[in-house]
Amino acid sequence: MLRSGLNLLLVTEDIWPEVEGRLAPFGFNHVVAVMIGELYVVGLTSAIKYTADFLIVQSKNRYLSELQYKTELKYLKAQIQPHFFFNTLNSLYSLTIKKSDLAPNLVLKLSNFMRYVIYDTSKKKLPLLQEIDHIDNYIELEKMRYGDRVSCTIDIEGNIDDVKVVPMLFLPFIENAFKHGLKDNDKMELSISFERVQNELIFMSKNNYEEELEPNNSNNGIGIKNVKRRLQILYQKDFALNILQKNNEYSILLKIPI
Repeated sequence: MLRSGLNLLLVTEDIWPEVEGRLAPFGFNHVVAVMIGELYVVGLTSAIKYTADFLIVQSKNRYLSELQYKTELKYLKAQIQPHFFFNTLNSLYSLTIKKSDLAPNLVLKLSNFMRYVIYDTSKKKLPLLQEIDHIDNYIELEKMRYGDRVSCTIDIEGNIDDVKVVPMLFLPFIENAFKHGLKDNDKMELSISFERVQNELIFMSKNNYEEELEPNNSNNGIGIKNVKRRLQILYQKDFALNILQKNNEYSILLKIPI
C-alpha cells in the first residue's frame, strides 16, 4: 500500500486505470489485490534466500566432511609410517651387515612402498589391482624380516579390472595381522581374498594368533578404529565390517559398494 500511495502522490493518479467504481484504488478489493501481490514477492524472495542459505550450509558440511576425512587419512598414514619404516630400516641394516643379497631388493621394495604412502595415498581412489600390488609389496617386505615364519596367500575372484577403492583401506588390517599374529618362535598363516559380487566388493583376511597376545586389544587399535571411522564417512551405513576372534583365528570380513 505504501508503494501505491507513493505512486499516487509522486507519479500518477491512474495507479489502477483498468478498473472503476467499487474496484477503484484504495478500495477493499484493491487493498487485497496489492497485499496478495506483495505476499507473492515476499514469498518468492524468501524462498530464494532460504534455498541459497541451505545450499551454503550443505556446501560447508561437505567441505567439513571432506576435511575430516583427509585429516583422518593423514592420521592413519602417520600411524603406519614411523614404526614400519623403522623396523624395515633395521632389517636393511641387519642385511647390510651380513652382506646379504636380499639387501638391494629390500631397498627397492621399501622405495616403492614409500612412494605409495607419500604420493599415491593422496589420491581419492586407486585401481584395486594397484592397491593389491602395494599390499603384496608390504607382505614381501615383512617376509624379508620374518622369513619362513610367514605364509601368505592372496586370492582374487570376479572381474576387478575396473574397480577403484580408497587408498590404504585394507592395508591396516594386514599390518594388524603382522603386529598381533607373530611373536618369537611362532609362525603365522595369513590368507587374503578379494571378491567382486555384482556391485559389491568383499574383502577377507584371516590369520592365526596366540591367546597370550590378548587379541581383543588388536580390535581396539588406533589403525582399526581409524579405518572404521573412514568407512563411516565414506559409506555412512552402506557397508559391513565384521571382526571375529575365535579358536586362535583372527578374521576380517569387509563389504563395500563399488
